[in-house]
Amino acid sequence: MANVLNVPDKTFTREEVKKHNTEDSVWFVIDSVVYDVSEFLDAHPGGEAVLRQVGGKDATSAFYNLHRHEVLIKYNDLAIGTIKGEKQSIITPKPGDLSPVPYAEPLWLTPQFKSPYFTDSHRSLQRAIRKFTDEVLAPEALEKERTGELISQDLIDKMSKAGILHMRMGPGKHLHGVNLLNGAVKGEEFDYFHDMIMAQEQVRVACRGFQDGNMAGMVIGLTCILNYGDKNPALKKRITEEVFSGKKKICLAITEAFAGSDVAGLRTTATKTPDGKHYIVNGTKKWITNGVFSDYFVTGVKTDKGLSVLVIERGEGVETKPIKTSYSPAAGTTYITFDNVKVPVENLLGEENKGIYVILSNFNHERWMMACATIRYMRLVVEESLKWAHQRLVFGKRLIDQPVIRQKLAKMIALCEAHQSWLETITYQMNHMPYSEQAKHLGGPIALLKMSCTRAAHEIADESVQIWGGRGLTQTGMGRVIENFNRGYKFDAILGGAEEVLGDLGVRQAMKYMPKAVL
Repeated sequence: MANVLNVPDKTFTREEVKKHNTEDSVWFVIDSVVYDVSEFLDAHPGGEAVLRQVGGKDATSAFYNLHRHEVLIKYNDLAIGTIKGEKQSIITPKPGDLSPVPYAEPLWLTPQFKSPYFTDSHRSLQRAIRKFTDEVLAPEALEKERTGELISQDLIDKMSKAGILHMRMGPGKHLHGVNLLNGAVKGEEFDYFHDMIMAQEQVRVACRGFQDGNMAGMVIGLTCILNYGDKNPALKKRITEEVFSGKKKICLAITEAFAGSDVAGLRTTATKTPDGKHYIVNGTKKWITNGVFSDYFVTGVKTDKGLSVLVIERGEGVETKPIKTSYSPAAGTTYITFDNVKVPVENLLGEENKGIYVILSNFNHERWMMACATIRYMRLVVEESLKWAHQRLVFGKRLIDQPVIRQKLAKMIALCEAHQSWLETITYQMNHMPYSEQAKHLGGPIALLKMSCTRAAHEIADESVQIWGGRGLTQTGMGRVIENFNRGYKFDAILGGAEEVLGDLGVRQAMKYMPKAVL
């Protein structure tokens, strides 16, 4: 439940506040709370003059025209009391709270709406992961997104202990018997709706670079080992235990400068030694998420008669260096060089020359996860824009009172709700379709969903910046979320398969099942 700011019990009258507009004493009121900024004048990022302009006055409108509510939480020590007989009207959410803003939450989390998909177990997990995200994940995410530093081992350890690393991999036996967020959900009942909740809740920190830096390489890399590592049980056990414990990191190394979405065009080679005991790997990989801090590289290579997938451990001949992209370096985007790297043949995943099946099997879940994240970030932009439109005064009225702004918001809301509904429909099919059937029937729909939601993200990014103006182009302050989304949404339109490639895949899969009888 939301509450108000925690301030001293002392009360003042507005007449008393008016007297504090002098050279030595500056007070003002924001939402019935009295602030003494006399000692803060020189430290104010916007300059001393701005604070003196509202000295002795009610600065509520002026403050919310320039600042996010979180600023009051950050500088809560400047509050000295409240206005006598008045109460705060602006709520301060506690960690884990749902937002009361319309459309800020998916309909299944909105009290007046019902859903056939979500159980008490799903709601229990949602409450637990939101509280963890607000209290533990968000502070580091915001800091690392700004500085570009990589995720800390301390946060990784906390996520490991809470079972979050395990849950990031989706449903499976790896969750059985694991304590998941202090019993929020049992591993045996964890399904794809739980998986969706995990993906969507952690996006709310609105740090697109850190979002990928937060073990995204594990999510798409460890899957191959869980699904195709049975030929070498000892290797599978060692790597999964090390990664789930947070002691070792892993990434998926498929993409090359020569071959992005064209997986069949890979040029990195793996040649067997004369004794047949090792592969010698040579080549490069580019735009590899988390590669700079990974210990294991699940690598697509060209063998004598096709593609294969090897687990390559960091060691002699493996070199990684960061790549600068348009989102935060916290993502750990990497260029990798393999120079005569000796890899045991036991590190082969799946069958030699049939690695394309290992690679393709990964795509459905990866693309579905990216759709989950994009759609949730879209909703966050809707929430921020609705709040801003209600508080921003321009040309003598609120932004929300302008019909053109309401039209933009209507478009954004509709796109967000439509894609969330589509996502939930596909997720339901994933829960009720065996893996072999998923690969057969859901590859196309998931590809089309991802393509469509990144197109929607393009529209939402565009409309939101028009609503926010210059603040939507500024990395800090009021429009931080909008700027971060606008700078990062194209990553989801490229990574995991470009929009054009996915659209073509969706239609080609439909062509396979087109009945000749209707022609």
